[in-house]
Amino acid sequence: MPSLMINGSSTVLDVPDDMPLLWVLRDVAGLTGTKFGCGVALCGACTVHVDGQPVRACVTPVSAVVGKRIVTIEAIGLDPVGARVQQAWRQVDVVQCGYCQSGQIMSATALLAATPKPSDAEIDKAMAGNICRCGTYGRIRAAIKVAAATPGTPS
Repeated sequence: MPSLMINGSSTVLDVPDDMPLLWVLRDVAGLTGTKFGCGVALCGACTVHVDGQPVRACVTPVSAVVGKRIVTIEAIGLDPVGARVQQAWRQVDVVQCGYCQSGQIMSATALLAATPKPSDAEIDKAMAGNICRCGTYGRIRAAIKVAAATPGTPS
């Protein structure tokens, strides 16, 4: 039974080692903010952070994250950068249908944590694996720029 550190809490779960992290989070841990999209790591809806890096939970076996820090959309607002990203998302009114947004926010937060003042090219590269069927890409980019410009963002 793997012991996982999810959103700051250690949890022992009775799941097979090869079970995708997405289903562990959603079906076993009850954290349904992380979404199933394509199931093959192409759309980004299932993005979570593992030791601060964006990871596609739909193709990551739970055995690969034992002993690592997992952060989901439910806790990203506890991170100062994540909180600024969520605030910018609301300020810019990014969300249309909302399905992809947890993955978008997780990827944007990882980008800004690593690159506090990203260029357009850096935003494009970091967000390239996140698909928005509603086409809110312009608002996503604007929100990332707002979060990057918000006081308190490291330079």
